[in-house]
Amino acid sequence: MSLVDSYRRRGKKPKPFPTRTAADTQVGEGTVTTYTFGQDLYDDMLRAIRGAQRQVLLETYIWKADAVGQSFKQALVEAADRGVEVRVIYDSFANLVVRPGFKRFPSGVKVLAYPVYGAGWRFFDLSRYGRDHRKILVVDDEVGFVGGYNLGSAYATEWRDTHCRITGPGVGDLTRAFADFWNLHREKRLRRSEQPMLVSTPPSWEPRIRVHRNVPRLWMFPIRSMYLEAINRAQKNIWMTHAYFIPDESFVEAMMMAARRGVDVRLLLPAKSNHIVADWISRGYFRRMLEAGIAIHRFRDAMVHAKTATIDGSWTTIGTANVDRLSMTGNYEINVEFFDESLAQEMERIFRTDLTNSLQLTLDEWQARDVYARFTESILTPLRPLL
Repeated sequence: MSLVDSYRRRGKKPKPFPTRTAADTQVGEGTVTTYTFGQDLYDDMLRAIRGAQRQVLLETYIWKADAVGQSFKQALVEAADRGVEVRVIYDSFANLVVRPGFKRFPSGVKVLAYPVYGAGWRFFDLSRYGRDHRKILVVDDEVGFVGGYNLGSAYATEWRDTHCRITGPGVGDLTRAFADFWNLHREKRLRRSEQPMLVSTPPSWEPRIRVHRNVPRLWMFPIRSMYLEAINRAQKNIWMTHAYFIPDESFVEAMMMAARRGVDVRLLLPAKSNHIVADWISRGYFRRMLEAGIAIHRFRDAMVHAKTATIDGSWTTIGTANVDRLSMTGNYEINVEFFDESLAQEMERIFRTDLTNSLQLTLDEWQARDVYARFTESILTPLRPLL
């Protein structure tokens, strides 16, 4: 199926899609800036790195060795050369196709390459198989970036994703998330003499912002619980955008129950994602969801890679976790939960903008799909627990 999909897409160029200008929202003592266009995000991330005075922490899943990837590498090396502490984490499996030379850094940059296989002789220990799917940048403990964007030229203009920039007390939790991952894996990936990364306790915390981290090595998976609690409390609307949607039964039931009690439940997905198997597996839930009154919208002509939700005009999450088993109970992920009406309203505006480039799937259209589609969905159903 993947080969057929690649053949069908050959020569096709992505089309432009509507986006919103990066918007600042006051949240407590800091601000949250939302990004829906990659180039805007990369410009601000690079500006922050180039202005760093003390420390730069960068963690990413995919890091392409193209123009965008090179600009980030150069900015990090230049920061280290002027005396800034620079630490980098990337996932080796996600970057297998990246040329080895790009992944070599000067000694002034501390690099933790999360391994392709980290279980060692403990091949039976499932807690050691999760990928590092997080995307974090923290500069000088003053500004932090987190969201769905990987680093690469295609993501700058061709993919529709969502990221946010945080200032104020909320940044401290992003620093702590990076440090905890670094310290958990430093002895295996770096020298045994490598000292742990120490993080000072911030003088204050922001009650409107909570950072949730999935940590498979510790069997900690709070992001799924965060979603379920918010969905179960919803009274007016649940608007979710996800690149890959392969939920478990409890997640589907929570969304259906919300729709049946009158909540406006809408799900925005890519019409065609970059993983055709994930698309086909996710469709197995469509009939039940449509019959329950859940609206399913399909984003056209570009890959929507965002992992966001906003509920009741007061609750929002932006992060790295998809609604699938790999994200919810497998990988290292990070989502930020916001309790703020102004930010929720901005996220609703983003969602409405995306709907202008989407087609809503109707129950009649779904029931009229061809035999090939029905057959493919049926034979792929057993893969749901794996993805």
